[in-house]
Formats: sequence, structure tokens, C-alpha cells
Amino acid sequence: MTIKVLIVDDSALIRSVMSEIISSQPDMEVVGVAPDPLVARELIKQTNPDVLTLDVEMPKMDGLDFLEKLMRLRPMPVVMVSSLTERGSEITMRALELGAVDFVTKPKISIQSGMREYAELIADKIRAASRARVKARTIAAVKPGDALPQLRNPLTSSEKLIIIGASTGGTEAIREFLQAMPSDCPGILIAQHMPEGFTTSFAKRLDSLSKITVREAHGDERVLPGHAYIAPGHSHLTLVRSGANYMTRIDQNEPVNRHRPSVDVLFKSAALSAGKNAVGVILTGMGKDGAMGMLQMKMAGAYNFAQDEASCVVFGMPREAIAVGAVNEVAPLNELPAKVLNYLSTQGGRALRV
Repeated sequence: MTIKVLIVDDSALIRSVMSEIISSQPDMEVVGVAPDPLVARELIKQTNPDVLTLDVEMPKMDGLDFLEKLMRLRPMPVVMVSSLTERGSEITMRALELGAVDFVTKPKISIQSGMREYAELIADKIRAASRARVKARTIAAVKPGDALPQLRNPLTSSEKLIIIGASTGGTEAIREFLQAMPSDCPGILIAQHMPEGFTTSFAKRLDSLSKITVREAHGDERVLPGHAYIAPGHSHLTLVRSGANYMTRIDQNEPVNRHRPSVDVLFKSAALSAGKNAVGVILTGMGKDGAMGMLQMKMAGAYNFAQDEASCVVFGMPREAIAVGAVNEVAPLNELPAKVLNYLSTQGGRALRV
């Protein structure tokens, strides 16, 4: 089946380059281009696209205002096209909150050649978006949520770790998971596929919405209870042991499964350094990054959870992890935090670091 794509961007150059990239794919066609949301609104009615690419900053109607109305009145898969700026990253985080499936970035220099280098990535994101589960929603500002009860077992909090991997749809899935974490939860390490510059805004947003402290990992930090560390968009995040402590490490080694940060890299380090003291969680995302790393975690004694198909935006990464036998339990996103904490509460203090 051919994926019908509508491109909405105020830049004629971006519209042209995006059209070229999409039209070069054998399974896609551009059914329209629009310079602003007002033209886009009419083209949506005329062409009934499968996926919309939408610039975050446009004239006549703000991209976020348009997205909010679209997701309320005619929900459809949207891939945002964002600038690599602090403002662009903050707007993109809000767009994902409003229901956008994913985003791509405009390169800072040489837009035309830069976008062509991104052709494969853009095509993959559009394919994933075309398969995404998109639901009508009543848009409201996300507020700090109610966390689950505290563990009240210091051994559980200090000895155990929660290791999370996600991709497409993961920003909101991670938010929901972290908002449910009590302030004394075990340390959490997260690899979310995201470009450089966006993880800083992502971490700040999650920190403001959660009972726990959320930060972008800088490397050589002691992993503390009640803290979550997000892999920076330019680096792999790994877990290491230093004496009695768990520490973070970051590096810029080659991408794994075409990703840096890679979920496999984080999961494999957790298998080596934490073994049965780790709990793995694999959330919504396209591709197979994380499946083999999660299997290594399980073989090292970790207990692993996967988000179920019905609650995933894209059931790719969890499906692959389940297929290789890496997962102990599958559950809807809204049940995962309690299941993870319930499991940890039965394990506290049994497995000590050596």
C-alpha cells in the first residue's frame, strides 16, 4: 500500500527537498504541499493523507495551534519538522505531548544537502507514523501526576535499578512512567532515540512533572535513588560499577542499530554491571534496538517488562524483544509502573552488589 503524505512547511526549499525525498521512496507519494496550515486544512479534506509532515513554526497559524485542532477534530499521524534550537526543541516536546507521533530536525547548515542525508531517517519515520495508533484526544496541559506509594525499603531503592528503552512514541510513554514513580524509587537509566539538543529540554520537562529528579546524563555520575538519567542525544549511555556504587558513562562510539544513543548499548551494560539487580522496561518504538540487549539482561538474571501492543504508538521494539524471549511480563503502559514497583518490592535486599 502506498503511503500518502502531505507536506506542510512555510519554506519552499524544505517543501521541495521533502517532496524529493518522499517521492523517491517506492512505497510513498506526495499528495500535496502547503505553505501554511490554512492551505493544509483544505488539502487534508481533498487528499485524505495517511501522514502529515508539519513545520513547528509557521505564519498565519502557529503549528502547535493547528496540531491541537487537528488532533481533536481529525486525528492523524503527524511527523513534526523542527529546528535545532532550544526554542525548536521546547516546541517539539509540546507537539509530542499534543499527539504528534515523531519529529525530524532541519540541519543547521546547508539545508538542502543536510536534508538529503536524512532521507533514510525521514522515510523510516514516515513509515512508522503510517502504522502508528493515533487517538482523538481532549488537549490539556500535562500537570505533575500522582506518584505511586513509596517503597519504604531502602535496600530496594539503593540496590536495584530500572533500565528503560524507547523510540517512536516514547517521550510521552516515558513521561507517564516517570510521573508514577515515587521519590524513593530505584535509580533509572533511559535511552530514548532523540537528536542532540532535544534531550536537555526533554529532561527539564520531565523533571518539572515528576516527583523524582530527572536529568540529562553527563557521565561519571553516581546513580542515586529517586533520580532518572536520560542518555544525551549525541552519546551512548552505559552503566558501570565503581566499588559499591553504580555510575553513568557516556561515549560517542559508532551508532548501534543506526542509533546513538542505542537501547542495546544501555541494556547490555546493565546486564554486565547490574545483573539480577536490574529491571528492564522496553516501551513503544520502531525497529529492533534493545531486543538483544534485553535478552542479555534476562540471561544475567534481570526481570524484564514490555509495553503491550494496544498501548504502544508503534509496537516494534517491544514485539522484537518478546519474539527473542527477552521479556518476562507484557502489560499496558498505565499498569507498567505499578508492576515494576510491585516486583521490586518483593526483591529488596535479596541481591547485594559484589
